[in-house]
Amino acid sequence: MKHRISRMLCAALLGSTSLPHAHASTTKPAFLDVSLSPEQRAADLVSRMTLEEKASQLVNQARAIPRLNVPAYDWWNEGLHGVALPGATQFPEPIGLAATFDTNAIRDVATIVSTEMRILNKQANSRKNGASGLFEGRNLFAPNVNIDRDPRWGRGQETYGEDPTLTSSMGVAYIEGLQGTDPHYYRTAAVAKHLAVHSGPEATRRWVDIKASKHDMLDTYLPAFRAAAIDGKAAGLMCAYSSLNGEPDCASQYLLQDQMRGNWHYNGLMVADCDAVTGIYVAHNFTPDQKSATALAVKRGVDSECINYYGKVDGDGDYRPYVDAVRAGYLSEEAIDKAVKRLMVVRIRTGAFDPESLDPYSKIDPKELDSVKHRQFARDVAASSLVLLKNNGILPLSPTRKLKISVVGPLADQTRYMMGNYNGRPSHAVSVLEGLKKAFPQADISYEPGTQFLRNDAVPVPLQFLTHDGKPGLLAHYYVHHNVGDDEVGQTPLTDRMEPTVSLSPATLPKETTGKIDLSVNWDGTLTAPESGFYRLGLEGDGVLQVVVDGQQVAYDDWQGNGMERRLGKIRLEKGEKYKLHVHYAPLAHSIPSAHLIWTRFDDSKTDPKAIANARAADVVIAVVGLTSELEGEQMNIDEPGFHGGDRTSLDLPAPEENLLKDVASTGKPLVVVLANGGAMSVNWANEHAGAIIESWYAGEEGGTAVANTLSGANNPSGRLPITFYKSVDDLPPFGNYFMNNRTYRYYTGTPLFPFGYGLSYTHFEYSNLTLPAAPLTAGESLNVTAKVTNTGKLPGAEVVQLYLSFPKIDGAPLRALRGFKRVWLKPGQSEVVRFSLDARQQSMVTAAGQIIVPNGTYSLSIGGGQPNTTAPVTIGNYEVKGNAQIPE
Repeated sequence: MKHRISRMLCAALLGSTSLPHAHASTTKPAFLDVSLSPEQRAADLVSRMTLEEKASQLVNQARAIPRLNVPAYDWWNEGLHGVALPGATQFPEPIGLAATFDTNAIRDVATIVSTEMRILNKQANSRKNGASGLFEGRNLFAPNVNIDRDPRWGRGQETYGEDPTLTSSMGVAYIEGLQGTDPHYYRTAAVAKHLAVHSGPEATRRWVDIKASKHDMLDTYLPAFRAAAIDGKAAGLMCAYSSLNGEPDCASQYLLQDQMRGNWHYNGLMVADCDAVTGIYVAHNFTPDQKSATALAVKRGVDSECINYYGKVDGDGDYRPYVDAVRAGYLSEEAIDKAVKRLMVVRIRTGAFDPESLDPYSKIDPKELDSVKHRQFARDVAASSLVLLKNNGILPLSPTRKLKISVVGPLADQTRYMMGNYNGRPSHAVSVLEGLKKAFPQADISYEPGTQFLRNDAVPVPLQFLTHDGKPGLLAHYYVHHNVGDDEVGQTPLTDRMEPTVSLSPATLPKETTGKIDLSVNWDGTLTAPESGFYRLGLEGDGVLQVVVDGQQVAYDDWQGNGMERRLGKIRLEKGEKYKLHVHYAPLAHSIPSAHLIWTRFDDSKTDPKAIANARAADVVIAVVGLTSELEGEQMNIDEPGFHGGDRTSLDLPAPEENLLKDVASTGKPLVVVLANGGAMSVNWANEHAGAIIESWYAGEEGGTAVANTLSGANNPSGRLPITFYKSVDDLPPFGNYFMNNRTYRYYTGTPLFPFGYGLSYTHFEYSNLTLPAAPLTAGESLNVTAKVTNTGKLPGAEVVQLYLSFPKIDGAPLRALRGFKRVWLKPGQSEVVRFSLDARQQSMVTAAGQIIVPNGTYSLSIGGGQPNTTAPVTIGNYEVKGNAQIPE
């Protein structure tokens, strides 16, 4: 959702807070009267605003209206799997949450996220005299209920996978957890994103016109958004950047009018993704100017526009198009009123104008932030998310034996990758290596990364390799940005000075920068290298980071602000040659200024012999390999084979890591592979040669403990794949083709490496006693079925019971479709009867022509530990439906 730009506007942001209740009086304005409905109160408040004041509420940095005691509020807040601020509990990425197939757990995760958001919001209010800034508000741009239709997509990690039923269920549970159960107040207001077909490629997302059939819209892309709006009662939805069948999503008659406001009767917020309204004109050329684009978005149903400013916006440039649109006659003020009323309803329901005594969520104990209880739950959820993909009997490893364990892989001692993206920074995190040392106290554990690939071993660039005009060091230029809307209009210089290197901290800032909240710094000079070869070069910092060498951008990121991060790029340098160096840094509004120029020389073309020697001396080798969110993610500059723009061009394990696996396996020692990734991978070699494979995703702050406890048997793995793992990228249709033919388990006709719903356990389950209706159902009737599941193994464990339907042979029907799931915990020998009741919509399919129907004919139904026709234990039966039933969109 972020907008990659070379400059960054960094300043203090204003936010919302609970206001003291006005003194009781007969002249109290109606919008402060808590006896009225939120809609009545919002209508009164909006009626008191001028056109300019109303327009100023339609952007994420909604301005204060002092004369009405309306505080400023920033709508841009993130919480996909933890509040995106330092000090908040971080859970597994949503793809890992989906692997639990546990809606109760996901609801509890969201409850913790929203609880911590409320605590942080209150702290921000206290620090800022009632204001709250970026990521500090009472709504959250979450969950992401897009369908991960293609594993190449870098943002698939943010989703609940490829299946509409699973995504709908998980999304609704997350919304319920975020919003709470109080009938009058939201704990936080959920904004589900990104309506509707958004799923890569990242490089083209801002201007692409996606072609999608009505069948695919109703069958795949829309169900989770419909569920979020109707079943989850989400406070808001967010529209995407792209166009759909010729119309920008944020001005789409089909999406916003026909479906959202029409068929779904949804009257909640519609928020435009950051700069998506601007994109109607600038990226899609759909209107002749910006004010007409703005007018069209509002008329089609958009209520709020995220303008991608991370800092202070000088003037009214961000919301001026709304005023211009009204004055030009493109847009009525009544349409503006309708949008602002929806915004004010949400603010009222988050307690913005009410006394704290009335808001149950204002009394949350601040000790709940990052509490032991929350960290323990992060550990439990991470453990439930792990998927055992292969086990030849090597696992679990005995925690009491005096094993020699060789740990290899670049990620084993790291924790940053476990946080995924759209993340905060927890106060503590556990690496796999740390977890292993605790889980195997009797073992002799040695660690060698084996490769420099994905390592974070960079060090500060020494003074002797940096010069400016022949003098040691770099010239630093400190200045302040001034911006109006999307146009940079100038800089105010603060000071220039020579500095030995880029090593900025609050203590080293020049006095001229004191109190400057929209600070930027440029360092310029020349760089030389002590040896020829490839280097990783970049910045460690908290803010906007950019390094340019001889005009080539080597490293860049504008999505920091959650603590110190490293952003490194690859470049070849020749010994003694002078390279022109430019470094840019700008702290975000809530960041502590900090930036350090770092580098390391590297060669990842061969495995470090020390890792092979360690493996040869061990009883078992544990390799922690995979990807990070620096390789797969949102619209980024990547210079690595197999990656482009944040997406992947290959599903294979990166070559340095695959070579590492082969080299340590050549020792003949048993090999256990722990995968880290946000999307499916074609780990064919590992599947053929490793003794065991565990999929760990980006497992959150307690991921290392969860992995180690699974390896030791303290946790019996129970995760199931929410996506299909293919054997090769060649098995997929073109990435830019959004038609669902031969995509996902529902339409893929090949044989996958690991199927959707797949996952092994340390115990075994069997299914029996399937009961189905003896008589045919009348189309539209509910279907009630039961089956018995029994733990026939020797260990207690959780089983994910999955119900799949296969439909009568009608054009448009999927091969099979998940229509229900339940997690059950069983002791050895214990059985449980599971019951499912499917309503008409759950029994329906979408025809090729785009009609949702329950068709006449014979249905095949399976209940088991995975899909039918796989290795999973299942029980299968048929039932009949008489007649046809039409299901409304």
